[in-house]
Amino acid sequence: MLRAIVALLATLVIVWGVQSIYRIHAAKNYVDSTTPTFFFHGWGSSYHAEQHMANAARRAGATDTIIWANVAKSGKVTFHGNIPHGARNPIIEVNFADNKNGNYHRDSDYAYDVVNAATKKWHFKTMNLEGHSMGNLDLMFMLLDHGNSANLPQLKKQVNIAGHFNGGIGFGYPKGGTTLAKDGRPNKEEKNFTELKKLRATYPRGTKVLNLYGNLGDGTNSDSQVPVKSAQTLKYLVGPRAASYQEHEFTGRRAQHSRLHSNPQVDRVLINFLWGK
Repeated sequence: MLRAIVALLATLVIVWGVQSIYRIHAAKNYVDSTTPTFFFHGWGSSYHAEQHMANAARRAGATDTIIWANVAKSGKVTFHGNIPHGARNPIIEVNFADNKNGNYHRDSDYAYDVVNAATKKWHFKTMNLEGHSMGNLDLMFMLLDHGNSANLPQLKKQVNIAGHFNGGIGFGYPKGGTTLAKDGRPNKEEKNFTELKKLRATYPRGTKVLNLYGNLGDGTNSDSQVPVKSAQTLKYLVGPRAASYQEHEFTGRRAQHSRLHSNPQVDRVLINFLWGK
């Protein structure tokens, strides 16, 4: 019995020590903020696609709270989990029930619905946004359609992964490709890009923007679905008003469109941008 008690105490001491080191490491490397980060998935996907990145952030010690929210086709939002008062860098994984809707104005309403519901429930004043693939267009149209809403928290940081801002392969990218000016403006525009150009006058000032995209290196200059030059046009959309703009290209097999959100290299860049000191 005595040996068992001693062994248990020793185990508890080790666990306590590891947890203390973990907390010290996290405090040293990541900010301590109550600003939530909303993760938005792509076409035909779900919040499960966001879990790899969210869990990577928790393992790194950047967050201690991850919940998910379902947005029904009616726009009704249901939260699964709670964000305690003072939660550190909470993450809200967003799930669209209507996940194959190509009407970005309708999608922008869904995005606004979940941000608005979370703001009313937890009284957020600031937020970060992250989107993959179609999720990027949903967010950009939300900022276009609802950017003046008093219910929208101040946007601090936005991460864009595999965004087809000027169309994708087989769905809008101009035939023959494009060339880009120094400021990111393409010589040929897809209809959604043309509409999003309005953001050059309304995009939230002071926002730090990170643009992540893939290049398989197979001669297509794309991630298999999104051409690099389409992703890079984000610079033109946010350039006049963003506080900062960064791009990062990923290469190799893990740079494929649907693998970018489960790429450890992407995890590191995203985590450091959103929460690194």
